[in-house]
Amino acid sequence: MTITTCVFDAYGTLFDVAAAARVAAEEPGREKLAEVWPQIAADWRAKQLEYSWLRAVSGAYVPFWEVTKDGLDWAMERAGLDDLELRERLLALYWELPAYKEVPFMLAHLKAAGKNCAILSNGNKDMLDGAVDSAGIGLYLDALLSVDQVGIFKPATQVYDLVGAEFGCKPEEVLFVSSNGWDAGHAAAYGFQTVWVNRMGVPMDRLPGKPAHVLSDLTTIPELV
Repeated sequence: MTITTCVFDAYGTLFDVAAAARVAAEEPGREKLAEVWPQIAADWRAKQLEYSWLRAVSGAYVPFWEVTKDGLDWAMERAGLDDLELRERLLALYWELPAYKEVPFMLAHLKAAGKNCAILSNGNKDMLDGAVDSAGIGLYLDALLSVDQVGIFKPATQVYDLVGAEFGCKPEEVLFVSSNGWDAGHAAAYGFQTVWVNRMGVPMDRLPGKPAHVLSDLTTIPELV
């Protein structure tokens, strides 16, 4: 069936989640952070996702911003950084994450081809608005779909249901793109055509669903539709 709708995960897929720690580490007076920023970025992201899964399983939903702050607090404590000003700076930078360089060109091509384009994210709506505005890609997006609308994190089925409810399309009409292997796998099991953007070159997750395509970045997405 023809793809009518292209849906993207946000964090790590369209937006570089390591940028907040990297940018802060380059600022004057951040020598301690400069020594450990890759660990901070990795731990922050890992805990952010882990906490979202645990909250989904336990039914203890909070907006993704709360999960993001909790993940950062864990990462900073592990690195031995007790610095409230640094914490606030890192959190502020998270609202200004840059898009990967290929994103505007890729989205422009999809829109020129007449495709619906949307974000489907764990991020709450104000976080997504901030990231999209900062990256200047709002003109290419028809919808920003947040798990806040259903009160549970990915990979719950209710989250993927938001796409059909928004666009009136069947799952097989959707190309779903994520840099998270678990997200691409569950979306494939749901019925979407999926792309896993494997930026890190890691093995595929062992899940019931498998992505139809594995790419190293987003550049060739328009060729798939």
